Amino acid sequence: MTETSWWLLRGDEVLATAEVVGSLAARSKGLVGRERFDGALVLRRASAVHTLGMRFAVDVAFLDGELVVLDLCTMAPWRLGLPRWRARHVLEAEAGAFERWNLRRGDQLELRQVP
Repeated sequence: MTETSWWLLRGDEVLATAEVVGSLAARSKGLVGRERFDGALVLRRASAVHTLGMRFAVDVAFLDGELVVLDLCTMAPWRLGLPRWRARHVLEAEAGAFERWNLRRGDQLELRQVP
């Protein structure tokens, strides 16, 4: 996966469009500097996140290598998150998105490139 647009799916349901980032620089920046964010950001090869420099709270889902949701939390700006031991990827969205999507632990997610 490269830095491009994807659909984030749970089964046949499209939850959001997603940006998938894998480079260290892109993962480090994440959503810093954005005023708001409609969609999802998937950080590949990540097990923890921070919200230093963020202007809004974010929902965070920790995913295993198969994109199964291991844990969920909401982080306020200017916080350091703890790593999750089995997490291989992290999903971020503006706070409140996971509730709208009804995202839960154990959900199997999928990324499909936007045609």
